[in-house]
Amino acid sequence: MGVVIPLEENKNKLASIKPLVDLTKADMERVNQLILSKAGSDVQMIPEVANHLISSGGKRLRPMLTLAAASLFGYRGENHVKLATSVEFMHTATLLHDDVVDESDLRRGKSTARTIWGNQASVLVGDFLLGQAFRMMVEVGSLEALDVLSSAACVIAEGEVLQLSVAKNMETTEDDYLSVIRAKTAALFAAAAEVGPIVAETSKSNRNALKSYGMNLGLAFQLVDDALDYGGKAADLGKNVGDDFREGKITLPVILAYRRGTQDERAFWRDAIEGGNSSDANLEKALGLITKYGTLNDTIQRAVHYGTIARDALAPLPDSPWKSSLIEVIDFCIERVN
Repeated sequence: MGVVIPLEENKNKLASIKPLVDLTKADMERVNQLILSKAGSDVQMIPEVANHLISSGGKRLRPMLTLAAASLFGYRGENHVKLATSVEFMHTATLLHDDVVDESDLRRGKSTARTIWGNQASVLVGDFLLGQAFRMMVEVGSLEALDVLSSAACVIAEGEVLQLSVAKNMETTEDDYLSVIRAKTAALFAAAAEVGPIVAETSKSNRNALKSYGMNLGLAFQLVDDALDYGGKAADLGKNVGDDFREGKITLPVILAYRRGTQDERAFWRDAIEGGNSSDANLEKALGLITKYGTLNDTIQRAVHYGTIARDALAPLPDSPWKSSLIEVIDFCIERVN
């Protein structure tokens, strides 16, 4: 399928994660070295599966947030590198598990690990990476950082189960959906940002500011991702347009189109999503209804709202290149739709 719904164009698209990438470059090189070291094992399949996903071209935004959040408060030690690596391993483990649950064939434009090595290997290697993440957290020796990241791991798992419980249920509300993405995506963004000020041993208010920033950035990030599934391009997505539709995922563009639709249109959504009739023809019709009710742009406006909250969370902090780079990440995440 090559159907693309054009979203409103932003002619002033300037936001980039390059400032964040440049500022964290030296530390990210250390993170990448640690990733390769900790993904190693005498069991040959473990590094093969782990490196397949680790080397597949992700932006590594979450560990960069940890590094930046620590450096924002003048941290100069080594522990932020270990925590950033832990965050990336948690994220990678989640992706391995997600692809099994969703039966996904593509991830970042490459075959998923499950299609190459099978579901069992993907789940078990994900478990290995989680174990390595917790070992590094213990090495850091901060009970507060361990508490934040371990709590996030529990919340992410709860989010996965919650998503299963609402899958293919067209009565899912926007609040239900927000609960899912807050747990599945935003919780790790929040934890990644919060452990930075923890390791820098700064104030509780600074810690709360970065936690709020990460949580709301994560919500904005996922809202844009869910809009892109119906309004993006396969080459940019690293997966097929409409994969969420085919998998019966209930995301905000669908929830809004269903709520606003006629009785016949709601019957269509129940047949397509709940009944699993996700043919190309039905995807075409779904895209038409999403266009008719303007639900992609409404989804993006929700993302803009959470992006504003993230920006406001950082407002009281002193101006610096680190703060500026974190603010620009918000705009970058939202502007991915253009």
